[in-house]
Amino acid sequence: MTQIAEAQASEPAGASVEFQRALMRQTLSTELLRVKALLATSALFLAISLVVEIVAPQISQWIWPSRSQIFYVYAAIAAFIGFEVLVMFRIKGNMRHGRDVPVLWRYVSALVETSLPTFVLVLQIEGIGSERALGFGAPLAYFIFIILSTLRLDFWLSSFTGLVAAAELLTVALIHRPSIDVSQNPEIYYHGERSFIVLLCGLLAGAVSVQLRRQFAASIEAASARDRVTDLFGQHVSPQVVERLMKEGTAEPRDIREVAVMFVDFRGFTAAARSKAPQEVVDRLDGAFAVLVEILERHGGIVNKFLGDGFLALFGAPFESRDAALHAVAAAREMVAAMEQVNAASSWPLRIGIGLHVGEVVAGSIGSPRRKEYTVIGDTVNFASRLEALNKEFNSHLLISSEVRQAVGDGARDAVFHGEVSVRGYERRFEVWQLH
Repeated sequence: MTQIAEAQASEPAGASVEFQRALMRQTLSTELLRVKALLATSALFLAISLVVEIVAPQISQWIWPSRSQIFYVYAAIAAFIGFEVLVMFRIKGNMRHGRDVPVLWRYVSALVETSLPTFVLVLQIEGIGSERALGFGAPLAYFIFIILSTLRLDFWLSSFTGLVAAAELLTVALIHRPSIDVSQNPEIYYHGERSFIVLLCGLLAGAVSVQLRRQFAASIEAASARDRVTDLFGQHVSPQVVERLMKEGTAEPRDIREVAVMFVDFRGFTAAARSKAPQEVVDRLDGAFAVLVEILERHGGIVNKFLGDGFLALFGAPFESRDAALHAVAAAREMVAAMEQVNAASSWPLRIGIGLHVGEVVAGSIGSPRRKEYTVIGDTVNFASRLEALNKEFNSHLLISSEVRQAVGDGARDAVFHGEVSVRGYERRFEVWQLH
C-alpha cells in the first residue's frame, strides 16, 4: 500500500511548472466528468422513481410506506443535485482561472456525496425494516461513488470514499442492535464482511486512480517532449516539414509533384560583409530573414534551406497546393516591398534578388540512414537558381519564368518581357519576365 501511495507523487523528475499546470487541468477535467456523471445518475434515478410512482404506485408504496419518507428522499436528491451543480461551476471557474480545487474541499465533497446513500438507507430502515433495507438497493449505491472516485486521480480520495462508505454502512447496520456481541448477533460477521468489501473496493479504486494519473502524466510529458522537439526542430527546418515528419516519419516514399521554387539572394552581400564585424553580419541577416520568412509562411511557403546570404523556398511541398505559383508571386512581391521599407530604416541596405520557377520535382527525405533532410531535387530547382542569378544582369529584384507567368495569368499582367535569354548551364534560350 505504501508503494501505491508513493506512486501518487511519481510525476517526472524536475517536472516543469507548465507540466504541473497541464496535469492540474487534466485532473480538473476528469473531476468535471465525474460530477456530470453523478448529475446524470441522479437525474435518471429521479426520472425512474417518478415513472414508478405513476405507472406502479403499489411498488413505491411497498418501498416507502410513509409518503413523507419519499418526499425526504426526493428533497435530499434535489439538494444533492444542487450541491453538484455548485461543485461543477466551482471546477469550471477554477479551470478558467488556472487554479486547482483546494484539497479540503475535495474531502468535504467526497463526504457529502458518499453520505447520500446512508441518508436514504436510514429512511428505508424506518419504513421497511433493517433486513429488507440492507438487502435493497441503497447499500449498492455506495459503489457508484467509489467507481467514479477514480476520476479524481487521487489514491487517498478514493480510499477516503471507500472508508466513509464502509464506516457509514456498518454503523447503520449495527445502530439498532442491542448488543454487538457476536454470540448474540452472529449477523455482525455478515455486516462486517460487506463493509470490509466496500472499503477494499475504495482501496482498489485508489490504485486504479493512481494508474490513471500515471498514464495522464506520461501522456502530458510525451506531448510536452514532442512540443519541445517540434519547437527545436522547427527552428532548423520548416514547421510544415516537422509536422509531416512527426506524422509520417522519415521513411515516407519520395513523390513527384509540381512545386513553385523560389531562390532568394542578397546581391553584393559578401563584398559588403568584409568590412563588417561578424556579429553585425549575423544580426543584419537575422533581421532581414525574420521579415522575409514571416511573409513567406503567411503565403503558404516554407524555407527549405538557408544558403548563406539567401535561401531556397518552396510552395506546394511538403503539402500540395493548387495555386502554388500564385502564392509564390504574391509572397515575392511583398518581400521586395518589405525589403525597401527595411532598407529605408537601415544603415546597411540589402539589395534582394528573387527567382521563381514552377515545375515537377522529386520531393522527400534524402540522405544517409543516420541523417536525412527533406528537400526537392530536379531541373526546376536548378533553373530557379539560374533565374535568380540573372537579376544581376537585368538590375532587377524579381524574375519569373514563362511557366510561372502562364500559371499566374492575370496576376502577372504587369510583367516586363526580357525576351529569350541565355541561361548558364543550358544550351537553348528561355523567356524571362520581370515583376515589380
